[in-house]
Amino acid sequence: MTTYRDLLAAARAAVREVSPEEVKQRLDAGGGVLILDVREADEWSAGHLPGARHLPRGFLESRVEGLAPDRDAELVLYCAAGNRSALAARTLAEMGYRRVSSMAGGYGRWHDHGFPTVKPQVLPPEQKERYRRHLVIPEVGEQGQARLLGAKVVLLGAGGLGSPAALYLAAAGVGTLGIVDSDVVDLSNLQRQVLHTTRTLGLPKTVSAAEAIRALNPDVKVVPFQERLTSDNALRILDGFDVVVDGGDNFPTRYLLNDACVLRGIPCVHGSVYRFEGQVTTLWPGRGPCYRCLYPEPPPPDLAPSCAEAGVLGVLPGIVGLLQANEVLKIVLGRGTPLVGRLLAFDALETRFHELRLRRDPACPVCRPGAEVKLSDAAPACSGEVVAAPERAW
Repeated sequence: MTTYRDLLAAARAAVREVSPEEVKQRLDAGGGVLILDVREADEWSAGHLPGARHLPRGFLESRVEGLAPDRDAELVLYCAAGNRSALAARTLAEMGYRRVSSMAGGYGRWHDHGFPTVKPQVLPPEQKERYRRHLVIPEVGEQGQARLLGAKVVLLGAGGLGSPAALYLAAAGVGTLGIVDSDVVDLSNLQRQVLHTTRTLGLPKTVSAAEAIRALNPDVKVVPFQERLTSDNALRILDGFDVVVDGGDNFPTRYLLNDACVLRGIPCVHGSVYRFEGQVTTLWPGRGPCYRCLYPEPPPPDLAPSCAEAGVLGVLPGIVGLLQANEVLKIVLGRGTPLVGRLLAFDALETRFHELRLRRDPACPVCRPGAEVKLSDAAPACSGEVVAAPERAW
């Protein structure tokens, strides 16, 4: 009959053990090693190694491929004392992982050495229930949800794009949402601007938006900016925010927002809609092109009619706004691949997406190295004229 001691001895004989000192050296050197904590949730919450990923022993086999799809990746597992991690490491070796080891002495020995640890934010019971579907996702979990709750996102516009983005970012638990809009709710808005209702007609959109967001999720702090974005207030408004959602409706505002984001070094998730067409991209200073790289000058007015003139399918801003919200969540969580250097276009009539690759302009007057950026309320001249054409997708 095989006992626990027999299983543990066999595991330690089959699996390489590494000391906490070796693990710390690898972490300090920035080596490409994935640290997996196989303890239970309450142990993880009490403290864990910096950069470790939480993978409880009970979910090891079912979730490890999501965290480490490469069987040649170097993995170091640890538990409280080194026993569970040895058994888990042997299991991974049997699954084909060729560079897996167990940290001898576990978290207890690491802690005794005085090595750095991380104590994650522990969510109260009500938040654990609200965000339960996030917490069970390994790529989010309690640590990721805490990042969302600490994030600050500002939305330019509480209209067609800002409405769905704000609602889903609030539902996801993004802790602070800034809303920039100088307009009031009009009856024609309600065909697509789902933040607002018939009851809020005539109210400032910032007031209507704040009411809807707080009703959905009281965890979210709403910071209203009942003003139009200008060169005088842009940097003040963006100050302290982590990500910008661009739901702007005219070219001068888009260029101004782009330039302010470059100055602040803040990623801007841009979206635009026109009739049955929508587009999304993420403009991240230093990592990809900016708005002026893509559009050095606005198109002529006859090629860029406003939504009031050309119309827009009511559900289209919802689709594009949710894609923008998805980009924000990826940026905050540090997961996935944002649309940096890529433009995702959607055709609602054909229900078809296609992607374009985007490149930085080395001569860009705003984001090139050494460029001197001065904020302006005017768009670049097109054929000798400054134009302002709302909500056109290009």
